[in-house]
Amino acid sequence: MCGIAGIIGPDAQQQQLVRMLDAQKHRGPDFTAHWVVENVVALGHNRLSIIDLSEGANQPFFSDCGHYVMVFNGEIYNYLELRQQLQSKYVFKTQSDTEVLLNAYREWGENCLERCNGMFAFAIWNCKERSLFAARDRFGVKPFYYYFDRHHFYFASEINTLFAAGVVKKPNDTVWLNFFSEGSYGLPNETFWSGIQQLEAGHLLTLKNNHLKLKKWYHFEECIARLQHQFSLNEEAYITDLLLRAIHLRFRADVPVGFNLSGGLDSSTLLALIDQQDIDKSAIEAFTFITHDARYDELPWVQSMLESRPYTLNICPLSAREVPDLSLKIAKLQAEPYGGIPTIAYSNIFKAASEKGVKVLLDGQGSDEAWAGYDYYLSNSNSIVQGVAKSPLRTQVLDGDFAKEYRKTNYPKPFKDNLLNLQYRDLFRTKIPRALRFNDRVSMMYGTELREPFLDYELVEYVFSRPTDFKIKDGIQKWMLRKIAEKFLQKDLVLAPKRPLQTPQREWLSEDLKDWVTAEVAVLKNNPWFDKKSLESELNHFFNGDNQSSFHIWQWINAAQILH
Repeated sequence: MCGIAGIIGPDAQQQQLVRMLDAQKHRGPDFTAHWVVENVVALGHNRLSIIDLSEGANQPFFSDCGHYVMVFNGEIYNYLELRQQLQSKYVFKTQSDTEVLLNAYREWGENCLERCNGMFAFAIWNCKERSLFAARDRFGVKPFYYYFDRHHFYFASEINTLFAAGVVKKPNDTVWLNFFSEGSYGLPNETFWSGIQQLEAGHLLTLKNNHLKLKKWYHFEECIARLQHQFSLNEEAYITDLLLRAIHLRFRADVPVGFNLSGGLDSSTLLALIDQQDIDKSAIEAFTFITHDARYDELPWVQSMLESRPYTLNICPLSAREVPDLSLKIAKLQAEPYGGIPTIAYSNIFKAASEKGVKVLLDGQGSDEAWAGYDYYLSNSNSIVQGVAKSPLRTQVLDGDFAKEYRKTNYPKPFKDNLLNLQYRDLFRTKIPRALRFNDRVSMMYGTELREPFLDYELVEYVFSRPTDFKIKDGIQKWMLRKIAEKFLQKDLVLAPKRPLQTPQREWLSEDLKDWVTAEVAVLKNNPWFDKKSLESELNHFFNGDNQSSFHIWQWINAAQILH
């Protein structure tokens, strides 16, 4: 896991690239380097060493034929298997997945992407053709931002890196308006900043002679259509094997690996699957966050899970008084709105892991989307904000001229089944894209790598394609996952109840942090997007007890911190 950056065109200068790399140096504290052909191409890399810690695996990485230069962020989990397929034709000088990926591209071209099981964003410069090839993994675990004005092409792992290159910081009014109006975070190719695009998950791009071409390489819908007609003789055993393999691959590292734990089903399943791995478990550390509020903390369930197991538990507390400073730090790093106090609490896990020298953490992200775990999958609601009876939005605070430009986002529905369409929306348009962005930034803020085994593409495809009663049966959600977890976990283990709220965000914002919230929201009174009186009125409603949802309050804090 690292940071990549590049410039193609007349602006390709060493000084500018160095500024870009400096802006994202937290992503790769182990080594930073660049390669520049003035006015043509500049590629840079911030390295976080995970596999093959030697100098030989540093980047930018050059092919032995001299025709290709690559910068790569992420991990190819099945690199050992790919290396075996390639070693009869290529001489390998390192033990890295980086070299495997570059040689896979040399051998199979863009079709190498289909063979890679991993999380990745990478760019390869073809020195002979003077062309760029770049790609992003299936679900967009690793970021790839770019700016192109028909003459100059910039790309980077973070938005701030593009600002450091001189890209103008101009808000994308449409994305911000949709954020305030429907709680969305932009389409997969959009950002909250005008002119700055994302390479979509499962897409690639080529750039030659100032001609940019985008192409979808991961055809999830077609994969599902094929799998819907395939059934294993023993579905439970087959899915269990997929889960165990996903965990096995994500333990490949030359540095210490740990995992994040809560008290729920996803974490308990992750723990059970780690138990089954042939590894030194006494060296593996577990991490969980708490807020010292029994209504939300899951520590008793976590401790119960770990009882009689060899893993060391690291408890990572967050207090209300830490929120103002940390929220601003994270807002500046994300450069876009993010998920509130739960994200801040989560960031403390990575800080603790970094301080203990644990460079890689596994996590249960992605289970709810593939296995249909959200409450609205049962209620058939179109809501994209959980756990609220009343609307979490307060569009009445928006200026009339600004608000009238709003157009509802329509999400694609590629399947006949409504449940599948909701899951598809969450995987590719709403929940997973934003959660992966939040998680990437807070993990990389402390130079740690986050791996999500439940987002293994073979696992997601197979589970997604199963009939509804594999996911929801007799009103019980994630039915098959529960069945598999029960096989490994002690029968008397009680899981924490599934709760949409993970922290006392609404209590802290309306009580403990009331003065801070007031000061932050006051910043928006001079912003033309907002009606000053309505903003004051709604804030007073919140402080006076209308605080069942704090989503709108957090939206305003985000806007105040990011826009000013």
